[in-house]
Amino acid sequence: MSKSHDLVVSNSTRRVRIFEIFIQVLIILSLIAFSVETLPDLSERAKLWLGVFEFFTVMVFTVEYVLRVCIAKPTSRYVFSFFGFVDLAAILPYYIGLGIDLRSVRSFRLFRLLRLFKVARYNAALQRFHVALSIAKEEISLFLAATIILLYLGAVGIYHFECDAQPEEFGSVFHCLWWAVATLTTVGYGDVYPITTGGRVFTFFLLLVGLGVISVPAGLVASALAQARKMEDEAKE
Repeated sequence: MSKSHDLVVSNSTRRVRIFEIFIQVLIILSLIAFSVETLPDLSERAKLWLGVFEFFTVMVFTVEYVLRVCIAKPTSRYVFSFFGFVDLAAILPYYIGLGIDLRSVRSFRLFRLLRLFKVARYNAALQRFHVALSIAKEEISLFLAATIILLYLGAVGIYHFECDAQPEEFGSVFHCLWWAVATLTTVGYGDVYPITTGGRVFTFFLLLVGLGVISVPAGLVASALAQARKMEDEAKE
């Protein structure tokens, strides 16, 4: 009896694993198909096959969504969860666009990219990353708020130094926000840069702050990932 039960459980686990791999492969293929659709001068035959594949993909994801809604107890717990919204957003644009050829509607097809988040449900490493974000969500939220404040202060500061010297590039705080984003993230595209002495000194200090903008969230996530891995190991034991 025990061996029979173990065999049933083993077969069930194997089927679940095969299904998970199938869904992951289907998600990746659907994203590749989405990219192929953007190629210019696609033949009508290629467009037809891409349409057929998209229909097949949406049907599989729809069946998966309906099954999860039926199995979930209570149903609302899944429907209003993060993955519930992702699963719905992955199929809804297809049904919205059926029979309608409007640009405003076709733009919703971009939500097909949300299928990438479906992979997280079937990948242990991505699930661990999701747990890590949950652990550090308060610290990350605080850091994002501080970053937004720094962006605004950076835009105001460079506007003060450069508005008279470069009125076209730094004519308002809103114009300066793009420069602040490029500088704080240490990207430095070079399309807009200060030419005054005060502006360059201000940029130097802002770049030092920008290094912290890059390093702080990396440290937060790394610490949270270590904690998530520890929690996972303790649960297995």
